[in-house]
Amino acid sequence: MNSDLPLLVATGVRKIYRTGSVAVTALDDLDLVVRHGELVGVRGPSGSGKTTLLNCLSGLDDIDGGRVEIDGHDLFAMSDAARTEHRARTMGFVFQSFNLIPVFSAAENVELPLLLVGTRPREARRRALAMLDRVGLGHRVEHRPSELSGGEQQRVTIARALAGRPAIVWADEPTGNLDSAMADQVMGLLCDLNRDDGQTIVLVTHDAAIGARVPRLITMRDGRLVDDLRQRAPGTARTPHAVGDTPGG
Repeated sequence: MNSDLPLLVATGVRKIYRTGSVAVTALDDLDLVVRHGELVGVRGPSGSGKTTLLNCLSGLDDIDGGRVEIDGHDLFAMSDAARTEHRARTMGFVFQSFNLIPVFSAAENVELPLLLVGTRPREARRRALAMLDRVGLGHRVEHRPSELSGGEQQRVTIARALAGRPAIVWADEPTGNLDSAMADQVMGLLCDLNRDDGQTIVLVTHDAAIGARVPRLITMRDGRLVDDLRQRAPGTARTPHAVGDTPGG
């Protein structure tokens, strides 16, 4: 992994949904560059293409045109099987719904994706316990989801997303099912992981309070990126940059 090069480069990405004779352009010749260690928020009105952007850039959905490279690898030049394996090994996902297995403990939920990609059980458990401790749940590792609060469950999903040491984490409305206090705690955790561990995160949100906390905030409208704002340092005003431009320094 060459950290001097952008982690994500999307060029001319198009996504069209068709229903009968009706075609809706969800992503319209979209360009985006994300560098290693960035925390990027994506906001916009309902139907603007936020979730479609995340799904297409991660390879969960196919695209109808353009190119998406993650760490120099063209996602859509791969076979479906190769793309699925690449995604499992290099990406983490955090969704609004926690998607935890009810009968599994927190540790078992976190270690499962590691086992699925061939990590030895002892190493998978070690990583799971270490990451649960990192997100503040070292004392809850044997608890099942029903025994955890909503904020704790989302912390388990974050631990699960990070246990495989992904190049990038995609988060789609990660605080959408939480009350404001828990949402603030989860967002604080994501900011800490970005700042302290250099974890690259792309986060979709409709919450203005969440958007205000990210160092880089992209606004979408009608399948296009219409604003790309960065703040130079914590507490400073945001400054506009050309959409798709890379951050300086």
